[in-house]
Amino acid sequence: MKYILVFLISMVPLIELRGAIPVALGMDLDPVVSYIICVVGNILPVPIIYFFARKVLIWGADKKYIGKFFSFCLEKGERAGKKLVKAAGRGGLFVALMLFVGIPLPGTGAWTGALGASFLNMGFKSTVASVSLGVIIAGIIMAVASTGVFSLFSI
Repeated sequence: MKYILVFLISMVPLIELRGAIPVALGMDLDPVVSYIICVVGNILPVPIIYFFARKVLIWGADKKYIGKFFSFCLEKGERAGKKLVKAAGRGGLFVALMLFVGIPLPGTGAWTGALGASFLNMGFKSTVASVSLGVIIAGIIMAVASTGVFSLFSI
């Protein structure tokens, strides 16, 4: 049951595996199993985001109750895409997206990366590969950081 909770947390936008890995380690779950579960859970929504999120956001941007939030998400996706192109140009987009997702800062996860890639019309296979590698990198960083932080408190 705890692993299912960690899996679900890793799928939540903005929290993703950046929040799920510390939660898993805080619950004394096996670090390797937790890492794998968090990576899979974080990558799983990427194809759905790539194909459908942009269309749903455009549809909802002018709706009465959800319009402001959907417009915010659209703007965030567009900004993320523009940042990636500015940082790397079209040729280095794969690496830029991987690093964008891989550096575990707020708002730089798989959800934002996949949405930004869809705005840039980056190919599906390239998007999934780049975001997946970024998630793996972010997971390693979070696991190392979380293990270190928890060991400091056990002194």
